[in-house]
Amino acid sequence: MPATQINRLLLALLFVMISPMSEAQTWATATSSNATQGTRILYRFVMAFHPDFAPRSQPERITITWPYHGQQRNGMPSAEEQIRMEELEESLAAVEADGLASLVLVSTGDNLKEWIYYTRSKERFGERLNLALRGKAVFPIQIHSAADPAWTTYHDFVDHLKK
Repeated sequence: MPATQINRLLLALLFVMISPMSEAQTWATATSSNATQGTRILYRFVMAFHPDFAPRSQPERITITWPYHGQQRNGMPSAEEQIRMEELEESLAAVEADGLASLVLVSTGDNLKEWIYYTRSKERFGERLNLALRGKAVFPIQIHSAADPAWTTYHDFVDHLKK
């Protein structure tokens, strides 16, 4: 395989998921592989939104990261870590209620799990996140926010898939 293809993202699977809590209509997955290091990153992302959805209504980007030290040589989380990550993601669904936020991209691999949301209000997102996580064991996450009214991070990712 030529070196230029090693890190190329390949569209792996396309499936439909309609959720009343999300503006996402169609989700897809892609994989980025590095044959030299034997690692890969799995991506789950929104391929299409509900026709009435206006991305500019959610101008703030929230990135939640979970660094881990994968037990596997390929940079993927251990089974125990994956279970905790799924627990976190289920809890995070609460921040999407009534269109406050949209989960648009999830990546796993290279010793990092990352969830990217866009939201109307980072303050309200934080309040809902705190409520959703109340009473749960502490998750080893970091949260970053930035203004991104043009959804640059999301569009850069999707545009890279097309190349």
